[in-house]
Order: sequence, then C-alpha cells, then structure tokens
Amino acid sequence: MEHKDAIRVLNSILSTKEKEILIRIARKLPSWINSDHLTWLGLFGAVISGVGYFLSNWGDGFLWLSSMGFVINWFGDSLDGTLARIRNRQRPVYGFFLDHNIDGITAFLICIGAGTSPYVSFSSALLLLAGYYLLSIFTYINTYLKGEFKISYGNLGPTELRIVIILINTLFIIMPDRNYGIDHWGVYVHLYDYFVLGIALILFGIFFFNFLKEKKRFGKIDPPHKA
Repeated sequence: MEHKDAIRVLNSILSTKEKEILIRIARKLPSWINSDHLTWLGLFGAVISGVGYFLSNWGDGFLWLSSMGFVINWFGDSLDGTLARIRNRQRPVYGFFLDHNIDGITAFLICIGAGTSPYVSFSSALLLLAGYYLLSIFTYINTYLKGEFKISYGNLGPTELRIVIILINTLFIIMPDRNYGIDHWGVYVHLYDYFVLGIALILFGIFFFNFLKEKKRFGKIDPPHKA
C-alpha cells in the first residue's frame, strides 16, 4: 500500500511552546517506551476523565480526577507522534489508523461520562459529541483530498480545548452555588450545560464555516461538466 504522510497543520495559540516542551520530554523518555504506549496512555486518561465525571454524582471533588485525566490524555495523545518523529520511527498508515480511532473513542468516553454527571444533561453531552465527530469527519476528508491534516481551527487546537474544560471543572468545584441553573419553561438547565452547549456551537460553527469555504474551493478544482 502506497501512502504519503499528510502535512500536519497546527497553528494554535500554544502550539509553538507546546512543541518545544514535547520535544524535550520525548528526548528524555527511556528507550523502552514507544509511541503505542503513549497512545494507550492517552486513552487511559480519557477513561479517568469519564469515570471522574460519573463519580462526581457522589462529590464535586471527583472533578479534580476528571481534570487529571485530561492532563494524562494530553501527555499521551500529544507525545506519541512527537516521539515517533524524534526517533525516526514513523508509521504513517498504522499511526493514522490507530491514533484517530483512539481519538474517537476518547471523545465518546469523555462525553458519555460528562452526560452521566450531575452537571450536564445527557442530550447536551451527545450534542457536543456530534459536533466533535462532524468536525473530525470533515478533517479526515480534507486530509484525504488535500494531503493536509489540520489539527487547529481559528488558533484553537486540542490542547486549548482541554485547558478550557479543566478551567470549567475548576470553576464548578470552587463556585459557592454549584447547583445554579435556569428554569426554561419547566425544564431546568444547569449552568454547566451552557458551557457544553457553547463549546458544541463553536464546533458546529467551525465545521459549517470551513465546509462552505472548502466546498467553494473544491468546486473550482472540480467544476461541473458543460452540457
């Protein structure tokens, strides 16, 4: 199977500094640790996050566990590819297949966990998951058509999103009234739901904006046949 590794495009707010940190860490890792270990570690972090959200039914302090899971997920998910490149052990086909399937499972675990917490309705969590999957599908289609794997949109990437979620978790731990919400026509909507819906709307907005832009671009590349 012939395969050309796609060009990675990451222009987020923290990407330059993050890349420097990841390279330093990768060079110090022992030789027995490989990229697969880090990929599975990232998935383990997602499991911790999901479990932390579920356990928050018995105490707000479990949100710290969920936040720790995001940090572990960042470490594994961000470092696996860096380690492969530093050691010149890239596996473009296998790596792309494994990494992005794991990304899908990661999003599923975190969103389902959040949906079973006392802070987020299950429907809001599924809407966020749908927004993530829609943008992911768009990214993978563009990777195939353009040979360009775009990781960030609008100067925001996975790392920035993780930080936002950790900050929201922290806010709900320290808020004096953690059960604050608004009653909309008999339906009680928790404050956390507004954060989740806001992130979901951003994902949908990024998708539709880029979809229309790329549709116009591909339409020029592949114009309709003249009658």
